[in-house]
Amino acid sequence: MIKNLSEKYANITQESINLFKAGCIECQKKKRRPTTKGTVVRPILTKEFGTRGQVDLIDMQSMKGRFSWIMVYQDHLTKFIVLRRLTSKRAAEVAYQLLDIFLLFGAPQILQSDNGSEFTAQVTEELKVIWPSLIMVHGKPRHPQSQGSVERANADIKDMLTAWLADNETTDWTVGLKFVQFHKNSSFHSGIKRTPFAALFGSDAKIGLTTSSLPDEIISRLEKKKIF
Repeated sequence: MIKNLSEKYANITQESINLFKAGCIECQKKKRRPTTKGTVVRPILTKEFGTRGQVDLIDMQSMKGRFSWIMVYQDHLTKFIVLRRLTSKRAAEVAYQLLDIFLLFGAPQILQSDNGSEFTAQVTEELKVIWPSLIMVHGKPRHPQSQGSVERANADIKDMLTAWLADNETTDWTVGLKFVQFHKNSSFHSGIKRTPFAALFGSDAKIGLTTSSLPDEIISRLEKKKIF
């Protein structure tokens, strides 16, 4: 909020932001995230995109519908995420979705998972058929040194999806998943000091002409005309 407000306004204090959050209905609906105090973690260093990927699953079984899980894939360096809906947490379905992502961005040298060694072994077996050089590393459950970043991303995704459902007055979370993915990737990340979209593609995401350098009066005139 501070990052976005500072681009348009001045003299917005932390106290003002806290007051706004205290009266925000959607903010109150979000669960308080657990914090880990006194934990010293040695960060994992990554030098380039595609070196280390992290995958995790979000349980959506409480929501009615065909799909019951969200697969979260995150590039460790850029924090760029890809979200996919799943009907189950079977290794074959997870591997299929991962292969689709790898065929678009390339396969990482190392893939981390936090869903148990047996699950990881099954996914690895599926992936090794097509990607024999892939190295998969799975972190220990709730181990912040290996999976802290993607765990925080999971919490953000849940919060953003909750807000999207409330804003659009719907319970179909699968429709909002792509919107959440775009918003997450185009939001400022304090860890990398830029948006994940900019870290990966070199510039922030564009949303039509409104994010271009064209003067407002030109955009206003164009909106009144049909462009083929």
